[in-house]
Amino acid sequence: MDIAQWAETVLALDVRDFPAERGRTAYGSGGPGYHLAELATSGDFWEDDGTEREETEAQFGFEREALAQRLREHLGQADHFGLHSTFERTAAGEDVDEPWASLSAHVPDLLLWRSPRTGRWVALGVSQWDRELPFQLLAVVTDVDPY
Repeated sequence: MDIAQWAETVLALDVRDFPAERGRTAYGSGGPGYHLAELATSGDFWEDDGTEREETEAQFGFEREALAQRLREHLGQADHFGLHSTFERTAAGEDVDEPWASLSAHVPDLLLWRSPRTGRWVALGVSQWDRELPFQLLAVVTDVDPY
């Protein structure tokens, strides 16, 4: 997919009904109150000396910014939203709603909008579970307040 297709996916999810149950979907995963689209996934870094990983991380950041620029035409200016405190709250045993609890374990920060069309939250993030594992460009659409 390219940036135009990713933008179409995000905007389509903004108006699509949420799944009744948590699970895998055609675009990634979802559950009551949210869609999580896996827009792009890199290869892994098991055999890498760190160079490829750094280049890939930079590329995924660039792609997130390019997609955000495309989405600004429809959603306006994004806010930067860190998930560190959400992760800390989850690790301390606080019951944090999905998709924020899961995201905070592997996405450090998001670009976040409030959709003028639906009032839903729309977010873009770059995920990596561990240094050797792939990066993913993720889009989240949810009616669950992140704050």
